[in-house]
Amino acid sequence: MDESWLVVGLGNPGPGYAGNRHNVGQMALAQLADRSSVTFKNHKANAAVAEGRSFAAGPKLVLAKPNTFMNVSGPPVAALLRFYKIDSSRLIVLHDELDIPFDSVRLKHGGGHGGHNGIRDIMSAIGTGDFTRVRIGIGRPPGRQPAADYVLKDFSAAEREVLPNVLEDAADATELIAAEGLTVAQLKFHSPR
Repeated sequence: MDESWLVVGLGNPGPGYAGNRHNVGQMALAQLADRSSVTFKNHKANAAVAEGRSFAAGPKLVLAKPNTFMNVSGPPVAALLRFYKIDSSRLIVLHDELDIPFDSVRLKHGGGHGGHNGIRDIMSAIGTGDFTRVRIGIGRPPGRQPAADYVLKDFSAAEREVLPNVLEDAADATELIAAEGLTVAQLKFHSPR
């Protein structure tokens, strides 16, 4: 049985969006690529893809960044699952989450989209919610700032100081899910530290 996992980092394409809160999934994916010393190459599925292992005996990770905007992430993800012949149960999606405080990572398998348009589009394209999510907390916008504006802003200076640790946690959690399963990863990352 193929032990490959498809790991997708959600975000928006182009340098203007690179530092946005909405792109934290792609930032964590870049962390995984750095660890594996792999580089992204364009794939016919309209995504940038890098293949590697985070450690020698670890499972193969197919890291992918859709070249589409966040809200239409589904078709590239569906195409990659088909191309690599990976079941949706071996899909891990890294994404921003408003309902989780900044500096927190939460893991779950299945469920709804929780209002996240990228997750909604993936569920629509692959016909199921049966995949794992690494939810990277960005917190709620301050005051009356609309959520749509907040997610498209860059992290604050104070947040950027902590952000590398958050990205490390998200990358660690992803590797642990692929190597030892969701329950082991949840015990580590959902426990008070």
